[in-house]
Amino acid sequence: MTYTASDTYTYTDTDIEKVMRRFTADIVMIAQSTGAITEAKAREYAHDMETLAKNGYLKKVDLTLLSGINEVRATQYTVNTVGSDLTSSRPGGVMWPRVPSPDLRVIVFHTDAYDAVAREVMKPKLKIGWTPTRADTSHSGLTNGVGRDYASNGWGLQRKDFGQ
Repeated sequence: MTYTASDTYTYTDTDIEKVMRRFTADIVMIAQSTGAITEAKAREYAHDMETLAKNGYLKKVDLTLLSGINEVRATQYTVNTVGSDLTSSRPGGVMWPRVPSPDLRVIVFHTDAYDAVAREVMKPKLKIGWTPTRADTSHSGLTNGVGRDYASNGWGLQRKDFGQ
């Protein structure tokens, strides 16, 4: 499928797949280094993000490592449909730590097009049983760090990192 973000930026499912491979590498590395989730679970999250992205429903993803109730590290990925504004980086970066009582919280922000009908259509295509949340993703207790961009043609993810 081909999408047009404006008169000059066009991207395809292949572009989304290229970018989402970098997201998948990130979440798998996070799973391995923290032990908060299994690699298989990380790949399920990545599958759902790619599926939502290909259907135009992904706006942002927030990954937060918690130790009990305390935030330790977080990363937010924001979709950019003018991906040519971005310089693509390699996945990875700072190694996420192992902490006591680890939990990886994954929150998805949807586009306005993800209405009740879209939810029903997408439900059987997703591997995670997503539920609404009111969790705070401002990461006000963490320091904003350097991020990375992942892009292919007119589609990309802008990664913003937070740490202690």
